[in-house]
Amino acid sequence: MKILVLFFLVISSLFSLQTSDKLFECTEIFKERKSELLVELERIDEQKQALDALKSATEELLKKKETKVSQQEEVVSAKLAEITQKEESVKKMLKMNEDILKEIKDIKMNSISQTFSKMKAAAAAQILSDMDAKEAASILSSLKPKTVGQILTKMDAKKASELTTILSE
Repeated sequence: MKILVLFFLVISSLFSLQTSDKLFECTEIFKERKSELLVELERIDEQKQALDALKSATEELLKKKETKVSQQEEVVSAKLAEITQKEESVKKMLKMNEDILKEIKDIKMNSISQTFSKMKAAAAAQILSDMDAKEAASILSSLKPKTVGQILTKMDAKKASELTTILSE
């Protein structure tokens, strides 16, 4: 029995030596893998830092661009407001000029009307017959109906008819 116990002890010690060798090999593999992982982790950390730096630089550039665009929008808005104001001013001046032009035409027409109303019907008829039909009709429209009738009777029938048609429009 002693032999048997001794045999078990020898086998068990051999087995434990093999296990110890395997355990030592595993530890070495783990240490190597750990150092590889540490190197990889360091590389990943460096890439992360580079990515963070790129991200912050991009964000800063984006903020600068947004600020610039915002300033340009303000300038455009100011110019647009100025243009709108000038446009309104031009419209007011145009309206004033049209009113003044109408007033001048009215004064001019009143003067012409007074001149034709003081003329004899035959002389007025002769002058109006030689004028453009629309201008003659414009002058006749500013005269009193009685004066218009006297002038038209002294005029050529065809011209009087043409002027009457224009006056009735």
